[in-house]
Amino acid sequence: MSATQHVTGGLVAAVSATLSARPDAIVLHGDATLAGRDILESVERYAAALAALGVGAGDRIVVQAEKSIAQALLYLAVLRVGAVFVPLNPAYSIAETEYFIRDAEPVIVVCDPRRADDLAPLASEVRGRLLTLGGSGHGTLADAVAGRHGPAPPLALTDSDLAVIIYTSGTTGRSKGAMLTHGNLLANARALIETWRIGPADVLLHALPLFHIHGLFVAFNTLLLAGGRIRWLRAFEPEAVIRELPASTIFMGVPTYYTRLLAAEGFSRPVTTAVRVFVCGSAPLLPQTFREFEAVTGQRIVERYGMSECGIICSNPIDGPRRPGAVGRPLPGVELRIVDERGQAVAPGVAGGIEVRGPHVCHGYWRRPQSRASDFRPDGYFITGDIGEFDADGYVHVVGRAKDLIISGGLNIYPREIELVLDTLPNIEESAVIGVPHPDFGEAVVAVVQLREGVRDFRVADLLAAARSRLAGFKLPKAVYVLDELPRNSMGKLQKAELRERYAGAFTAP
Repeated sequence: MSATQHVTGGLVAAVSATLSARPDAIVLHGDATLAGRDILESVERYAAALAALGVGAGDRIVVQAEKSIAQALLYLAVLRVGAVFVPLNPAYSIAETEYFIRDAEPVIVVCDPRRADDLAPLASEVRGRLLTLGGSGHGTLADAVAGRHGPAPPLALTDSDLAVIIYTSGTTGRSKGAMLTHGNLLANARALIETWRIGPADVLLHALPLFHIHGLFVAFNTLLLAGGRIRWLRAFEPEAVIRELPASTIFMGVPTYYTRLLAAEGFSRPVTTAVRVFVCGSAPLLPQTFREFEAVTGQRIVERYGMSECGIICSNPIDGPRRPGAVGRPLPGVELRIVDERGQAVAPGVAGGIEVRGPHVCHGYWRRPQSRASDFRPDGYFITGDIGEFDADGYVHVVGRAKDLIISGGLNIYPREIELVLDTLPNIEESAVIGVPHPDFGEAVVAVVQLREGVRDFRVADLLAAARSRLAGFKLPKAVYVLDELPRNSMGKLQKAELRERYAGAFTAP
């Protein structure tokens, strides 16, 4: 029985319509192989189990578990019953997880068995129930689903119904829960299908985690809605990716994936010939990685720009120039403007705040009603907090975060401009530029660099001399520090807040 007979509206109804049209086509291939009919039946069974547990519209379901097909099916089932899916990184500590559970107040917490004893008291405290994905000793999801054949109770959903709460990565402060509706998810998936020309013939090699928008929405939602096929990897491992790429047409990753592939034995042009598009996001891709990848594979990576609150905002084109350091043009249906401090549009080549509007933009932050006033303009534009500029051809270049802006001696300095210079120097693998307190200038430019492997003879004076020919004097770093590895979060984003804290006393400490 098709799920389209039991749910109308929302992401699951749209996905169900796609799968119902090709019930025997293989959709997921990994630990298990599932055709369209198998997914529809499984989602109905999972949804029936949730309904039997008392889960209803608007209830939050927190899921903190390692990637699995069962987790993906649970995600669809949560949306199927009108509940709200809240994914959490399984690497979070118990203390970090406690904050999210208290904030979301879920009716059910689903976790890996190894975390059950730690999370059970937290779930109970918010009057929730704990289930595990596998294992024993606590109630398991498998037990809840066992014997359920569906269908779940009928349900009508609208584009404005809340579907997911995604907690921001917290690179600049306490994480907030971005509230994404069914309409948000559908609009972004459809725009990506159009932009990247995804269809039933496509095979996505899925190596991304499921707790983030990249793996869950950009990859999973989009391929399901387009009727494509997903080859499922539990985690990114270069050897496994190299083995599976010849049978794939799309690969999505973060910059770290591409640098590790380039360093892996066996990664070569013949391995990649079947892949028609490599996508990169979640963190800036170094221009040198872009060029090295093209030299090895003959293909140019498609860089795109997005965030938890908006899904994907911009993308380099499938046809046309894919420019290193640029994130392309806005997706269909996305309105993007770049403004100065007064909210006035700036000319191409001038940096300003990036603001976006469209059906993909979240409706605010969970339990923060004031966010509508602080994070949105009266005309509906969302203030991303990113700084960017248009080039002459309408491509967007992201310069950095507004909170990363350095004001030294009254002059605005954009860290990304300096990083792009430093990253081209022969001894530098990657750089992070931050501002720290300075008694004279207010803030001083500090560069933290990671050296290329094997570099032994490095002198700060050489770095400054090389940068001086390409940067104005006030932009030159007043201090340079070398780290074995720059700090990052789970999605590869530089943790500049950590660096600012570490070097805060560089010019002010006794």
